[in-house]
Order: sequence, then C-alpha cells, then structure tokens
Amino acid sequence: MKRGFRLMARLLAAGSTILALAACSKHSGADGRSAPAMSERQRDSAIAKSRLPGAGTVGKALAASDTASARAARVDSLLR
Repeated sequence: MKRGFRLMARLLAAGSTILALAACSKHSGADGRSAPAMSERQRDSAIAKSRLPGAGTVGKALAASDTASARAARVDSLLR
C-alpha cells in the first residue's frame, strides 16, 4: 500500500512541477505566436540582396510585385 502511495505522490509532484513551469513560461501573442523580428517584405528583401542560390529570383519576384502594386494603385486612382 505504501508503494502505491509513493508512486502517486511522485506523479503528483511531477505533474505539479510541469504545470508550474508551463504557467511561468513566456507568453506570446493572443494566438500563441510571437511577433516576427522582420516583416515578410523585409525578410524577402534581405534574401534578395544576399548571395544565396535563388536570391536573384526573389529579387525579380519583389520587383514584379512592386510593379503590380503600382499598376493597381494607378487603376484605383482612375476609377475614383
């Protein structure tokens, strides 16, 4: 009987410790994720400027995105 009691006491102590550590952990945002250090645009721009394989393609994609955004802004201004 004492053996079962000791086992339950150890399990309870381990569970309490895990619960306390989880409660004291660093909380991020409401959705559980921390805020990124850089925006997606900043990260892509840094990759485009690097010497990584495919960096030129990332730069071209950013340029195409800028062109499309500028075109959309011009169309929006014409429709107003």
